[in-house]
Amino acid sequence: MLRRLLLLAACACCIPAQAQDYPNRPVVMVIPYAAGGPTDVLGRILAERMGKSLNGTVLVENTVGAAGSIGVGRVARAPADGYMLSLGHWGTHVVNGAIYKLDYDLRTAFDPVAQLVSNPQVLVSKIVVPAHNLKELNAWVKANQDKISMATSGIGAPNHVAGVYYGNIIGAKLLLVPYRGAGPALQDVIAGQVDLMFDQAFNSIPHLRAGKIRGYAVTAPTRLASAPDLPTVDEAGLPGLYISIWHGLWVPHGTPKPVVMKLNTAIVDTLADPAVRKRLTDMGQELPTREQETPEALAAYHKAEIDKWWPVIRAAGIKGE
Repeated sequence: MLRRLLLLAACACCIPAQAQDYPNRPVVMVIPYAAGGPTDVLGRILAERMGKSLNGTVLVENTVGAAGSIGVGRVARAPADGYMLSLGHWGTHVVNGAIYKLDYDLRTAFDPVAQLVSNPQVLVSKIVVPAHNLKELNAWVKANQDKISMATSGIGAPNHVAGVYYGNIIGAKLLLVPYRGAGPALQDVIAGQVDLMFDQAFNSIPHLRAGKIRGYAVTAPTRLASAPDLPTVDEAGLPGLYISIWHGLWVPHGTPKPVVMKLNTAIVDTLADPAVRKRLTDMGQELPTREQETPEALAAYHKAEIDKWWPVIRAAGIKGE
């Protein structure tokens, strides 16, 4: 009996000691996409600054495939010790759970660390579309839905889901044209080969400024600092059409709470750094408030997004390729 009590006492001391020593080797942040994309750029900015806060090294590892689900799965199966982090977004940690048969449960496989930046989508069209605001566009789409095409980044991509959701709200069925990525899709909108597209603001804003495409609304409750003249969907006539490519940071479920809080503090410090904030806002990213940066806030938001989007995706019969 005494031996068992001593063993339990020793185990109880392990977690604080582990947290006190953490990190004593490099931390790996798994990016589920290829190098050079928006999520990869975000991860590298965060990793560099987080290392300073942690007095250690945060390495970036790109593990790609299956719309990000391979990289996310790698973290789900990792030891719960805080040395492997999952940087993901709405697509990897919400949408994929509805369109793929995953070997992990997005609702239970991870513990939240912090909500990160978000990039709302913008509804854009080729320049010759005869609609100059969202109400006119909705009427034009409904009257011509059998002729109108909407580009997407692929089956199950965030802008594919957005197109389905938009059609549901206005009562129209659109021809959704999948491309191999947002770049080729947007280029065909610019070239006039396809009519419409939901795109990340970061990608579209330079082309809106250049007059190559027409913008109708940002899918967020507030206007973008990087595009203040673009109305919100609430202002433009489709209240509540909120679709944002928000990012978060997770660790495997069961990671000691003190370790999670050390990581959270590193994120809070990083997002408060003026140089980091400038780099992210220059990319068109929206920064969370301090209240949104807690693990509890990410847990609540993640659950709300799953509850909102999984029924929409499943009702539309969207399946991963």
